[in-house]
Amino acid sequence: MTGRFDTRQGERRLDAQPAFHAQVTFIGHITSPWSLEDCPKNLRQARETGQDATVHIDPLFRPGLSGIEAGDALVLLYWMSEAPRDLIHQTPRHRSEGTGTFNLRSPARPNPIGMGIVKVLGIDASQGVVRIDAIDAIDGTPLIDIKPHMPQADRVPD
Repeated sequence: MTGRFDTRQGERRLDAQPAFHAQVTFIGHITSPWSLEDCPKNLRQARETGQDATVHIDPLFRPGLSGIEAGDALVLLYWMSEAPRDLIHQTPRHRSEGTGTFNLRSPARPNPIGMGIVKVLGIDASQGVVRIDAIDAIDGTPLIDIKPHMPQADRVPD
Protein backbone atom coordinates (compact mmCIF):
# COMPACT_ATOMS: atom_id res chain seq x y z
CA MET A 1 0.00 0.00 0.00
CA THR A 2 1.29 3.45 -0.85
CA GLY A 3 0.97 6.51 1.34
CA ARG A 4 -1.53 9.22 0.61
CA PHE A 5 1.14 11.64 -0.67
CA ASP A 6 3.59 9.28 -2.34
CA THR A 7 4.66 10.53 -5.77
CA ARG A 8 2.64 8.91 -8.57
CA GLN A 9 3.58 8.30 -12.20
CA GLY A 10 3.94 11.65 -13.99
CA GLU A 11 4.21 13.74 -10.84
CA ARG A 12 7.05 16.09 -10.03
CA ARG A 13 8.27 17.70 -6.83
CA LEU A 14 9.94 21.10 -6.56
CA ASP A 15 13.63 21.14 -7.40
CA ALA A 16 14.49 23.26 -4.37
CA GLN A 17 12.98 24.16 -1.01
CA PRO A 18 11.34 27.61 -1.31
CA ALA A 19 11.85 30.34 1.25
CA PHE A 20 8.75 30.88 3.36
CA HIS A 21 8.03 34.55 4.01
CA ALA A 22 4.76 35.06 5.82
CA GLN A 23 3.50 34.30 9.29
CA VAL A 24 0.03 32.96 9.87
CA THR A 25 -1.81 33.17 13.17
CA PHE A 26 -4.18 30.30 13.74
CA ILE A 27 -7.44 31.55 15.24
CA GLY A 28 -8.67 28.14 16.35
CA HIS A 29 -9.10 24.63 15.04
CA ILE A 30 -11.63 22.30 13.45
CA THR A 31 -13.01 19.20 15.11
CA SER A 32 -14.14 16.69 12.52
CA PRO A 33 -14.80 12.94 12.31
CA TRP A 34 -11.98 12.54 9.77
CA SER A 35 -8.49 11.11 9.96
CA LEU A 36 -5.92 11.52 7.19
CA GLU A 37 -6.88 8.08 5.85
CA ASP A 38 -10.65 8.63 5.57
CA CYS A 39 -11.04 12.37 4.96
CA PRO A 40 -13.41 13.17 2.07
CA LYS A 41 -11.65 14.80 -0.88
CA ASN A 42 -14.13 17.69 -1.06
CA LEU A 43 -17.11 19.24 0.72
CA ARG A 44 -19.64 17.56 -1.55
CA GLN A 45 -18.37 14.16 -0.42
CA ALA A 46 -18.24 15.31 3.20
CA ARG A 47 -21.89 16.45 3.04
CA GLU A 48 -22.93 13.10 1.55
CA THR A 49 -21.75 11.36 4.75
CA GLY A 50 -24.21 13.40 6.85
CA GLN A 51 -21.51 14.12 9.45
CA ASP A 52 -21.19 17.65 10.75
CA ALA A 53 -18.12 19.29 12.30
CA THR A 54 -17.26 21.99 14.80
CA VAL A 55 -15.08 25.07 14.61
CA HIS A 56 -13.42 26.12 17.87
CA ILE A 57 -12.25 29.73 18.13
CA ASP A 58 -9.51 30.71 20.58
CA PRO A 59 -10.65 33.13 23.33
CA LEU A 60 -8.73 36.12 21.93
CA PHE A 61 -10.65 35.92 18.64
CA ARG A 62 -14.16 35.10 19.91
CA PRO A 63 -15.43 38.71 19.70
CA GLY A 64 -14.99 38.35 15.92
CA LEU A 65 -17.92 35.90 15.88
CA SER A 66 -20.35 38.70 16.67
CA GLY A 67 -23.17 38.84 14.13
CA ILE A 68 -22.80 35.25 12.89
CA GLU A 69 -26.01 33.24 13.24
CA ALA A 70 -27.31 29.74 12.54
CA GLY A 71 -28.16 29.47 8.85
CA ASP A 72 -25.34 31.77 7.73
CA ALA A 73 -22.89 30.62 5.08
CA LEU A 74 -19.23 31.09 5.94
CA VAL A 75 -15.97 30.73 4.05
CA LEU A 76 -13.44 28.88 6.19
CA LEU A 77 -9.73 29.03 5.43
CA TYR A 78 -7.72 26.29 7.09
CA TRP A 79 -4.16 24.99 7.13
CA MET A 80 -3.83 21.43 5.85
CA SER A 81 -0.82 20.73 8.04
CA GLU A 82 -0.30 17.12 6.95
CA ALA A 83 -0.03 17.90 3.23
CA PRO A 84 3.30 17.98 1.41
CA ARG A 85 4.40 21.41 0.25
CA ASP A 86 6.74 20.42 -2.57
CA LEU A 87 4.48 18.65 -5.09
CA ILE A 88 4.19 20.97 -8.10
CA HIS A 89 2.77 18.62 -10.79
CA GLN A 90 0.23 16.00 -9.72
CA THR A 91 -1.64 13.02 -11.12
CA PRO A 92 -4.85 12.68 -9.11
CA ARG A 93 -6.45 9.25 -8.81
CA HIS A 94 -9.54 10.50 -10.67
CA ARG A 95 -7.57 11.72 -13.73
CA SER A 96 -5.63 9.79 -16.33
CA GLU A 97 -3.23 12.68 -16.99
CA GLY A 98 -1.21 14.83 -14.64
CA THR A 99 -1.60 18.58 -14.29
CA GLY A 100 -0.10 21.51 -12.45
CA THR A 101 -0.82 21.88 -8.75
CA PHE A 102 -2.52 25.24 -9.31
CA ASN A 103 -5.07 23.52 -11.56
CA LEU A 104 -6.21 21.27 -8.69
CA ARG A 105 -7.94 21.57 -5.32
CA SER A 106 -5.49 19.08 -3.84
CA PRO A 107 -4.16 19.78 -0.33
CA ALA A 108 -0.61 19.21 -1.63
CA ARG A 109 0.64 22.69 -2.59
CA PRO A 110 3.29 25.24 -1.59
CA ASN A 111 0.87 26.83 0.90
CA PRO A 112 -1.54 24.09 1.98
CA ILE A 113 -4.54 26.34 2.53
CA GLY A 114 -7.96 24.73 2.34
CA MET A 115 -11.14 26.64 1.67
CA GLY A 116 -14.68 25.55 2.29
CA ILE A 117 -18.06 27.24 2.17
CA VAL A 118 -20.06 25.85 5.07
CA LYS A 119 -23.44 26.40 6.68
CA VAL A 120 -23.66 27.35 10.35
CA LEU A 121 -25.89 24.89 12.20
CA GLY A 122 -25.44 26.50 15.58
CA ILE A 123 -23.17 28.95 17.37
CA ASP A 124 -22.12 29.75 20.93
CA ALA A 125 -19.93 32.82 20.43
CA SER A 126 -19.10 33.13 24.13
CA GLN A 127 -17.59 29.64 24.07
CA GLY A 128 -16.12 30.07 20.58
CA VAL A 129 -18.00 27.08 19.18
CA VAL A 130 -19.52 27.06 15.70
CA ARG A 131 -21.24 23.87 14.53
CA ILE A 132 -21.11 23.50 10.74
CA ASP A 133 -22.81 21.18 8.26
CA ALA A 134 -19.67 19.46 6.93
CA ILE A 135 -15.93 19.83 6.36
CA ASP A 136 -13.24 18.15 4.28
CA ALA A 137 -10.50 18.61 6.87
CA ILE A 138 -8.97 16.17 9.33
CA ASP A 139 -9.67 16.41 13.04
CA GLY A 140 -7.57 19.12 14.68
CA THR A 141 -6.95 21.12 11.48
CA PRO A 142 -5.75 24.65 12.32
CA LEU A 143 -8.14 27.44 11.32
CA ILE A 144 -6.69 30.51 9.57
CA ASP A 145 -9.73 32.70 9.01
CA ILE A 146 -13.50 32.98 8.70
CA LYS A 147 -15.25 35.21 6.19
CA PRO A 148 -18.93 35.62 5.38
CA HIS A 149 -20.00 34.03 2.12
CA MET A 150 -21.58 36.76 0.01
CA PRO A 151 -23.24 35.30 -3.11
CA GLN A 152 -23.60 38.71 -4.71
CA ALA A 153 -19.85 39.40 -4.33
CA ASP A 154 -18.50 35.85 -4.71
CA ARG A 155 -20.04 35.21 -8.14
CA VAL A 156 -17.92 34.22 -11.10
CA PRO A 157 -18.19 37.01 -13.69
CA ASP A 158 -20.25 36.36 -16.81
